[in-house]
Amino acid sequence: MRGAHWLAWRQQRTLILVATLTLLACTAYVWFRRTEMLAFIADQHITICKGWNGGCGTQATERLLRENSDPIRALATLSMVLPALIGIFWGAPLIGRELESGTFRLALTQGIGPLRWFAARFGLAALYAVFSSAVLAALVAWWWSPIANMLDGPYWYDGYIFNATGPAAVACALFGLAAGTAAGLLTRRLLPAMGIALASVAVVRLALTFFRADWLPPTARVTPGMVPKIPVGSAWSTGQFGYIKPSGAEEGVMNCPFSGAELKQCMAEHGYIARFHKVHPSSDFWPLQWIETAILLSLAVALTALTIRWLRARHV
Repeated sequence: MRGAHWLAWRQQRTLILVATLTLLACTAYVWFRRTEMLAFIADQHITICKGWNGGCGTQATERLLRENSDPIRALATLSMVLPALIGIFWGAPLIGRELESGTFRLALTQGIGPLRWFAARFGLAALYAVFSSAVLAALVAWWWSPIANMLDGPYWYDGYIFNATGPAAVACALFGLAAGTAAGLLTRRLLPAMGIALASVAVVRLALTFFRADWLPPTARVTPGMVPKIPVGSAWSTGQFGYIKPSGAEEGVMNCPFSGAELKQCMAEHGYIARFHKVHPSSDFWPLQWIETAILLSLAVALTALTIRWLRARHV
């Protein structure tokens, strides 16, 4: 390794070392806690049932979830904030600190053009951003999987799980890096670039979370007449439920806010023939993940392309 790649490694090796040690510590901790959790499940003969309607809320099950849910959420929080950390402490200084201090001139006097200088630095950072975010996302999913979608959660649609696992978590790390790098080049100052990187990741994450339920049409669960409704289980309820007329028209639940004999009488008076409840089943997890992955990758690629264009136009 020499030239631009050696320089990129030398300048980023401290970050890589710290991130690697953190990942090793997280891996050891998750392995220990997950092994302990599986042993408890086996010893207590706990039935792994999914959803709120599993009917298996024993004291042992409640203890299982109580002792593991919060630590899983804590690790998931680290996975969720990783893109912002990458943008702040890796992306923003990648070019911004060099431009602010003027040290980039030394590299450019060694026969290294601005694009080659950028490619070596950004390529190494992107490679490790993918690696670290993928490992952390996999650890969260691995630890959570034995108690996934049980009783009071966490569930697949919870932000702690959806934002912290899957390919979207990796794509968000790349977006954070690209946003911080572009901000560093645009502002040529480290602190403003760090603030822009943090704000960019926060705004995009909030926007994706807000619109997530709209990416796919919900599934309507229909039960005829007074037949008991299908349990919600591990599905993500949209909060849309009510009654259906013979024409297929849907009407809100407030027309018959009753149960038992009163509900039967009310449905007969209004001419309702069935009830409906719209949900996103757990099978929607992967389509939603890939949709948000595509959005985040597109943003990352666009910001990287703009960074390259600015480098060419301004010659640093």
